[in-house]
This record gives sequence, C-alpha cells and structure tokens, in this order.
Amino acid sequence: MSPSAVSPRLQTLRAAMAREGVAAVIVPSADPHLSEYLPARWQAREWFSGFTGSAGTLVVTATGGGLWTDSRYFAQAESELAGSGLPLMKLNVAHTPEHVAWLAGQLGDGDVVAVAADSIAVAAAENLARRLQEAGAGLRTDLDLPGAAWNDRPARPANPVFAHATPFATVPRADKLRHVRTAMRKAGATHHLVSSLDDIAWLTNLRGADVEYNPVFLAHLLVGESTATLFVDAAKVPGEVKAALAADGIALADYATAGSAIAALPDDAVLMYDAGRVVVALLEGLPATVKQVRAPNPSTGQKARKTPEELDHIRDVMRRDGAALVRAFRRIETGLAAGEPLTELDVDTIVRDARAVQAGFVGESFSTIAGYEANGALPHYRATESGFSPLAAKGLLLVDSGGQYLGGTTDITRMLALGPVTDEQRRDSTLVLKGMIALSRARFPKGASGPQLDALARAPLWAAGMDFGHGTGHGVGYFLNVHEGPHGIRPPVAGGALVPLETGMITSIEPGLYKPGRYGIRHENLAVVTQADSTEFGEFFAFETLTLCPFDRRGLEPRLLEPSERAWLDDYHATVRAALSPLLDGADREWLEWHCAPL
Repeated sequence: MSPSAVSPRLQTLRAAMAREGVAAVIVPSADPHLSEYLPARWQAREWFSGFTGSAGTLVVTATGGGLWTDSRYFAQAESELAGSGLPLMKLNVAHTPEHVAWLAGQLGDGDVVAVAADSIAVAAAENLARRLQEAGAGLRTDLDLPGAAWNDRPARPANPVFAHATPFATVPRADKLRHVRTAMRKAGATHHLVSSLDDIAWLTNLRGADVEYNPVFLAHLLVGESTATLFVDAAKVPGEVKAALAADGIALADYATAGSAIAALPDDAVLMYDAGRVVVALLEGLPATVKQVRAPNPSTGQKARKTPEELDHIRDVMRRDGAALVRAFRRIETGLAAGEPLTELDVDTIVRDARAVQAGFVGESFSTIAGYEANGALPHYRATESGFSPLAAKGLLLVDSGGQYLGGTTDITRMLALGPVTDEQRRDSTLVLKGMIALSRARFPKGASGPQLDALARAPLWAAGMDFGHGTGHGVGYFLNVHEGPHGIRPPVAGGALVPLETGMITSIEPGLYKPGRYGIRHENLAVVTQADSTEFGEFFAFETLTLCPFDRRGLEPRLLEPSERAWLDDYHATVRAALSPLLDGADREWLEWHCAPL
C-alpha cells in the first residue's frame, strides 16, 4: 500500500476521533477470536497503517501515533511505513517504550483512549484501563472507530465447514466434551465459553478455511452441563455435519447471537472462560449475578498433548512431506544448474506444487519464506510480484515452509547452498546448527518448561558474541494452527508463565542468525516430547525429531562440529535416508542418497 493511500484513511479516523472526543485509538492485530492470522474483515491495523506483518499494534492520536512491532518485522515495517507519517516503534529495544507507556506520556487528565471491544481480550482491557487510569486517562471499548471509518470493509468469510473424520480424528468429540465438562465440574462452572478457533475446531472435530493457512472456521462455543451451542453461520455447515453435531448434543445458533446468549444466562449460572482468549464484546451483557471463573481452556492443554494415534499419522505425514521437499529442492538445484532464470517466487511455487500432489494435502500452513542471501535476514520475508530476488548459483537460500495435511501440520526450514558460500556463512550456519543439535539432544526433568531450555540453542551463538531476536520454538497443531500454545521455547519473560513441557507436545526447534543486508540463517525441525527415563531424581523427558529432510552439508563447516554433534547429524541423515528412500526413485533418490551421506 502506498503512503498516499494511508494518509486519507488516517484523516478519516482522526475525524471520527474528534467527533467522539477521543484522544487516541489503539488498533491491535486482532479479531473477535484473538487469532494470529486474521480474516480480511479484521485487518484494520494493516488498512490504516500499510504494515502487512502478522504482529503489531497501531496507535493513532490527533496529530501522531506509531506502529509497534518486534524484531522479526523491523526492516519490513520501515519499508512499508515510509512516508505514512507513522514512525516504527521497535519493541524490546532499549529506550523505546511499549505502546501503553508511550500513550501515558502523551495523554492529559481526562483524555479518553478507545479500542474496539471485539479486538481486545478481557484481561488485556482490564490491564489497559488500570494503566490509563494511573495516567489520569480513561478507556472506552464501546466505540469501533476503525470499523466506522473503514469505508469498504470486507464481509465475514463464508467458507464451508467440514468434518475432520476418522481415521485422522482419533478421539471422538463426545470424549473431548466429556473431558471439558469434567474440568467444568472441578471448577464449579455450569457453562464454559470458548472463542479461540483452534480450540473450537479441535473440540468439535471440524475444520474450515476462514483463516488463511489455519484450517479453522469462525465460531464461538458455549458448553453447558449436558448440551452445547455452536455459534456459526449455519449456511456454512452441511446437513450431515449438523446431524452429527446434534447427535453429540451440539445445537447451532447464528454467529452474531453469541453475545446475546451470554447475556441470557440464568442468574445462578457460573461461567468459566479464559480471560486472555475471550474479547470484551462477548461479555458486555453478562448479568452481574452470573459468577465468573477465569481459567485456561481445558481443551488447550489436551489439544497440545498429541495421542499416540495422532503421532502415528504425523510421522507418516512427515515422511511424505520430506519426500516432497526432496523433489522440490532437487528441482531448484537442477534448474539453476541448467541456467533457468529462477526467482524466489519460483521457489514458492515449486515447493507448493511438490506438496500438493501428496495424499491428504489440504494447503500450506503459512506463507512460504524463500529468502535468498540478504532477504534471508528478514525473518518473516515473503517474496511478492512487486518485490522478489532472482536466484544465482552461489550463496545461501533460506526456505521456511509448511503444509496442512489431514494427518498433521508441518513446518520446516532448510538452508540450501546454491553454489559457493563464504567461510563466514559456513561458520554461522554451523553455529546455528550446533544450537539446534544441543536442544534436540536435551534431556530434562519432568516439569521443565521451554524458557528453561531456550539457552541450550543459543549457547554456541552466545560464545561467538551473537544471538537472535525471536523465540526458539513454538507448539504445532494437529491439522490445525502451525503456532499453537500453551507451550513454547523462548527466553524467560518477567511475569511470564512457565508452562511445563509434557509428553506428546510438539514443538519447533529453530534457532537463527540474521545479518541485515547480507544473509540470514535458520535451521528448523519439529520434535515431540517423549519419556526418556526415570532415575532417583525423578522422571526425565527428551525430544524425538519428527521432521525428515536432509541438511545441505555444503553450507556447513564440519570442523566446527564436535564428534558427538557429527554423530547426531550422521544418525539423523541415516534415519532420513531410510524413511524417504522408499518414496523416491531415480534422480530424486540419488539426490537424497548424496545429501544423506555421512560426514
């Protein structure tokens, strides 16, 4: 989007602010389900700022404002905000306040800040109101000024809902609802409200296509003691799905009536909900007599712990996904060798096409990141028709991609050496790999959390005076969101929850290193937490690597690897070769054999 388009939109928003007597508007990256990836209808932050990254907060005042985002998007945001009049405010950078602290310094006594009630969680709104009150200002959530100023706002998506059926749905929805009701009874709740789309899709064994890359559908779910109501646009739900839901005690109601249903709860009801995952708008009419129980969604933890049957499907998906990538990477390599004028856009197409012919493939799990040389230093780079780089038979190509299959979700990053690479690139790539190997081999006691393990992946980089600015790992869903909680591997944060890693949880292991304007490096596998052993000190867990695809040894410096690290890499490549060879033939199998040869 050009700055010339942003300016009039901000003028319209500021005019609406003036009419309502509002000093500032906060526009989060959020929808009524607090999703990571947003349907077009709720991409107000992008529409008013021009910044297209998936994470960020826009603040608009009468004469200024800014866009707050993290280090993954600094270069992208600087480019997209240029000329808009909105400065980039870099999160987690010294001397740059986060947006609420910045606002507090801009406001006067009695000033009002507005944020739309359908874009902020209950807990976040309470915290915001408290901090604004300390600055002498107030908060209004009853105004959707960005929505009112958005003259061509898209409609809600209306894609069909479909069953995630057997054999891939290994746990019946009735059993999942039974687990939720057990948690409700323990909490003394009569009703449980769920708004997070992946929880709803998992609980109901349904999937959809309302959110790009995530196979979910717009809905809210209200679970009662014996029945439940799914608030969804009924036209999206086929008759056979409606009948199956009814058989399990789930009735349908219109998506827009969820708030009124909450308002109609009986006086003696006890409503359980996750205050960090339910927006203010849903509870605006909640009767004061209804007791509230705030607790994490029981389904979130259960969903994260994959069953043995689900893991069997995921392992099969990993084999087919790995075979697809072997074909894609060989196609890129041979194309360049033959002098084809390939670009980053071609990489995107080649990888997608290789996956598309696999059984059970539904779509990509996120937008492919194909970053050649300097573009690889942008962690969330995406080549577009208006901005991409041609490939050459030299240097490093970073390919971060993933697929959605009926039997699982994949996410993998590999570095391809397209030709000669520098000694510095080989060194840095090897240091990142050393961190990945260290975490992949970790043994840790039951109860340990991701933040306690994060340093293992950073230690080789720290020893060389380097680091990276994002987390080391995120949870991954089962034919669901590629980013899934409640666990994650990242540096400790003050006040942040330490969620223990449990058996069956899948996480990415993806340390990186970025040298802006030169190159970026990231290696990524998915791994599942498994039982390791039991000693006099208690139970110990380990990681089983799930991803199956060779690393390009031409971009590494083997002399920097310890004997145990070399052994790990050789063992991994032997596993990859044994798993993928039966799925490949001819030149593809030869390519695999060469790349899986021992160091």
